[in-house]
Amino acid sequence: MKALRVHYTTTAAFAPINQANIASIVKELKELNYPGIKYSTWLLPDGKTFMHFDQFENEEAHEILISLASFKKFDEELWASGLESEPVLKHVTLIAATGEFYK
Repeated sequence: MKALRVHYTTTAAFAPINQANIASIVKELKELNYPGIKYSTWLLPDGKTFMHFDQFENEEAHEILISLASFKKFDEELWASGLESEPVLKHVTLIAATGEFYK
């Protein structure tokens, strides 16, 4: 299993665009229906700081996510938007959970 946490802050003006781009990723992932990817994004109370928490069954699953057209659009527009704080990516390790995760 590979799990990543990414957080960053957009401008207030770009936050709704970012939310729409993330919704496009989720739509494409749901259509793909690949069981090895769990993707979620959270918006912090300031309305412009985002936290992604992604879980992948393996590296192949991660490659599937970043190869999606919707992800490429999201990534390109995010970097071009004039971020207030750049993305910080952290690999995390599962210790315990109430739900099922990849082994």
